[in-house]
Amino acid sequence: MSTETTSTHPTGTGPTVTDLTVTDSPNTLTLSATPGRTPARRTGRRIRPSAGALRHAGWLVPAAIVLVLTLWPNDWLPFPPTASVGAAGSAPDGVHWFGTDSAGMDVFSRTIASFRIDVLLGILVAVLTTVISGAVGVLVGFFEGERSVTGTITRLIGRGLDLFQAIPIMAAALVAVVAFGLSIPSLVISLAVVLSPAQIRLVRTEVLRVRELGYIDAATIAGYGRFRIAVSRVLPNSVWPLVENLPLIFATSIMILAALGFLGVGLQPPTPEWGAMIAGGSSDAAVGRWWTALFPSAALIGTVLATLSVRDALVVSVANRRATGRG
Repeated sequence: MSTETTSTHPTGTGPTVTDLTVTDSPNTLTLSATPGRTPARRTGRRIRPSAGALRHAGWLVPAAIVLVLTLWPNDWLPFPPTASVGAAGSAPDGVHWFGTDSAGMDVFSRTIASFRIDVLLGILVAVLTTVISGAVGVLVGFFEGERSVTGTITRLIGRGLDLFQAIPIMAAALVAVVAFGLSIPSLVISLAVVLSPAQIRLVRTEVLRVRELGYIDAATIAGYGRFRIAVSRVLPNSVWPLVENLPLIFATSIMILAALGFLGVGLQPPTPEWGAMIAGGSSDAAVGRWWTALFPSAALIGTVLATLSVRDALVVSVANRRATGRG
């Protein structure tokens, strides 16, 4: 007896069975199948990125624009950003696109040139804050429970951080700038010191969770020293909240830089800096020359919003990876 039938595999993940032959002889029963094309090959459909992936990529466009304005050389600017190039207080026109300020300097050139200064300073502050917070947070969280000299020191550091956090950020920044001076290195160090305590506590909280996990006990049984465990096991698994907060630290740092410049204790004119430009333009705005303060303010707000969009994309990406078991 010989029977021939045809069937189709319903899914697109495996081969499609198109011919099925059954042969029945007195001693054997033979079953054979011939694979056909998969539905994906028949239809020629392409895998497209999801709407969520496209939306997250769209969040990064403003940040990419900010990065280009920061890294692109200022040679293309129409006027030198630190020189008087026109009449004082001129309104925006075809020559001076954003007008001129009270000193006759081109507002457009100064606003764009400020990206290089403010954004790069914010990046330096964010990176230094992250490094300090990661190192100190791991040491405090991992060793504070030990009855040793190291444990006593880390507990004292923790109490000192609690006291330091009670001081308002701007007040601490003003004191730090006065203590260290108004140079760029002193500004970066001062802001990193001011912003570190909250991030150290964030890392410490994560370390308290990680140090109770099984692989820490396994490393101890394997003969690893406490410091080696802290560096090789605890640190890599405790800094993710700090990495997620990196854009937030950057946004906070450029706002504090602008606030210091507005108060006159940041970078001094004619250095192009948004805070100093807003301070200089506030009196002009009172008499109708709104452009000298508007455009630096818009650049500052746009940079902060672009940075927060990066943080949103980063948080959503990490959450998706954790939900799917890939991170």
